[in-house]
Amino acid sequence: MTHELTFTDYAARLRAFSASGRPPPDAAFDELALALFQLQFTHNAAYRRCCEFRGVKSAANISRWEEIPAVPTTAFKELELTSLAPEDRTACFLSSGTTEQRRSRHFHSAESLTIYEASLLPWFERHLLADLNDLMDEQLLGPLDKLPMLALTPPPAAAPNSSLVHMFDSVRREFGARDSLFAGRLDASGAWTLDPETALFGIRKSMCANRPLMLLGTAFNFVHLLDHFAANNMRYQLARGSRVLETGGYKGQSREVSKAELHALITKHLGIAPENIVTEYGMSELSSQAYDRVAGEVQGPRSKAQGQPSHSPAFHFPPWCRAQIISPETSREVNEGETGLLRIFDLANVRSVLAIQTEDLAVRGGDGFALLGRAMHAEPRGCSLMSLPVTTPQ
Repeated sequence: MTHELTFTDYAARLRAFSASGRPPPDAAFDELALALFQLQFTHNAAYRRCCEFRGVKSAANISRWEEIPAVPTTAFKELELTSLAPEDRTACFLSSGTTEQRRSRHFHSAESLTIYEASLLPWFERHLLADLNDLMDEQLLGPLDKLPMLALTPPPAAAPNSSLVHMFDSVRREFGARDSLFAGRLDASGAWTLDPETALFGIRKSMCANRPLMLLGTAFNFVHLLDHFAANNMRYQLARGSRVLETGGYKGQSREVSKAELHALITKHLGIAPENIVTEYGMSELSSQAYDRVAGEVQGPRSKAQGQPSHSPAFHFPPWCRAQIISPETSREVNEGETGLLRIFDLANVRSVLAIQTEDLAVRGGDGFALLGRAMHAEPRGCSLMSLPVTTPQ
């Protein structure tokens, strides 16, 4: 009697796959992707209807991971793209936006959150904490010390539906010192704001102890902090080895500045070297993240998209996640150095959909991609599936 693959079986295979620490052969990724697609086609009713709309009537019709139908991020606003029954959903990550806007929903169970963190933690460690032994050798950290972390977002209790806050809290629990802080708050409208006094407390405490500090936040979080510094003529010189994780855009929550200007202001007001400013790419619909550099390393060939200028660092996902750059005109992958829409295949997206079509423009380069920003009025083909009546799990 043939054993039918279950989500639990798949999760065990994925953990073994990701724990190896080595880029897998294409055949191994292909095998896992097709196994997960089979599970999602069978158990995720909304996704199955999307596939059928695209002409995929059976999971057996797909023979390679590149053929797996991708769902646009906008579909997460309209459909319950999950294989989890309502009673098994212990968390729901929402895309950023106001309470009046329809927001994407990514449902999780306790098991899928465990997989989410198993994907998050090693890739974060590789890019943000690879030089910890060097810091200890230089006596900037003791052998039993952990880096203090200062997150500029609200704490988890105030933002339980934010995947970014969950991410920051996960890395704080795993890698952060006990005196790590969240310096964000919610204002009366529910928008994120910064508590400058809490942020300054964390910064000054780190400086007094001459301990490296890790700051984590969105671009607009950092603009709020830096504007406060500029208005009060403040500049700090954080301990050598301090670093920044910056992510996300502005979404109307602060003035917008270019990435180059933002990073220059971080260096100016906090004394953090440019090579210690890391940008992360992620979204509520995913379970894996991409980073554009390893903290402390000067940009090298591995960190640049081939054919791209030096000011356009390339992002890289972990080995259990693949990115394609797709032409919106042909729906085919573009050639090296060309621009298209970013499509992501995330094997850690176990209980939702592994193939996600974003509206982000990117340039294909080697095994990475350079981000250009959001496409103007660009919708991937097949978005008429939003108008279909879809049966969701009961």
